[in-house]
Amino acid sequence: MNKVRIAQIGTSANSHGIYIFDSLKKLPDLFEIVGYALPENERNKFPNRMQVFEGYTEMSVEEILADPTITAVTIETEEIYLTKYAILAAKAGKHVHMEKPGGLSLPEFEELIAIMKQSGKVFHTGYMYRYNPYVLELVDRIKNGELGEILSVEAQMNCPHTVTVRKWLSTFGGGMMFFLGCHLIDLVMQLNGIPNKVTPFNKCTGTGAASKDFGFAVLEYDNGTSFVKVNANELGGFVRRQLVVTGTRGTVELKPFEVYAPGGQYTQKTEYTSTDWHDPGQTEKSDIFDRYDPMMTAFAQMVNGEKENPYTLDYELELYKTVLRCCGENV
Repeated sequence: MNKVRIAQIGTSANSHGIYIFDSLKKLPDLFEIVGYALPENERNKFPNRMQVFEGYTEMSVEEILADPTITAVTIETEEIYLTKYAILAAKAGKHVHMEKPGGLSLPEFEELIAIMKQSGKVFHTGYMYRYNPYVLELVDRIKNGELGEILSVEAQMNCPHTVTVRKWLSTFGGGMMFFLGCHLIDLVMQLNGIPNKVTPFNKCTGTGAASKDFGFAVLEYDNGTSFVKVNANELGGFVRRQLVVTGTRGTVELKPFEVYAPGGQYTQKTEYTSTDWHDPGQTEKSDIFDRYDPMMTAFAQMVNGEKENPYTLDYELELYKTVLRCCGENV
């Protein structure tokens, strides 16, 4: 595999920028890191996020975009600037890895998708659960019909965020649904398709922050109803993150969705195939894996033409629209 010459644009306080750059550093056989840029006064805004960049060349955005030897960029700015810089990179003919779920403007996201279609370059988004080993297994098994018809997907991603973070969520109209709910919406759509109807029930808990820090959305399908839930005020929420897929031939529960362990994370899976109400199912744990390394490895393979991106540009656009609908926007 040819090394991908890559640069990163941006980082942020609450998303995955430092972890993505660290993953690039851990994959020297795949990536040659040319440098990084910190637009929008990020060095001053996020001083505690700078250590990961030490020893690498700081560049301007203009220098990165003008360098024809830099074939790919990771866009990791604050959410409000993501689409702005992704469009600049797309116009410069770069392959783009972009933090989820995209900026705040549908017209800008549509413009980005149109440019990527025209350029033919790779567009890859930072939904790390796409590379969870049990999620990959579920996608294949559902395609093969092993779980029968899918009746529902239940997805929860909760945690006890600080008041500071919950106030910051007001940056987005959908609050927690936009910030973390997007991961779950992606999972529901991968496993159950595009919903017929979306009904949001996002609320402000009133516990010290004026944001919609409790998110809930119902996604309706022909055979049943799925839901996503995200709560920024839930004690024990992280270890209760879960995905439950119910089919006519079996139910699969991933819970805890992530448990941190030396070297990465693991996921616990329980599968139910018996009609016995008291059957405890069969439980197993995945091997230890890293959230980000498989994601960035796949990106390198896509850039080098060794792997086809299973998430089409049309899918990414439909997903973004569905995220906005779950946030309460009339799209």
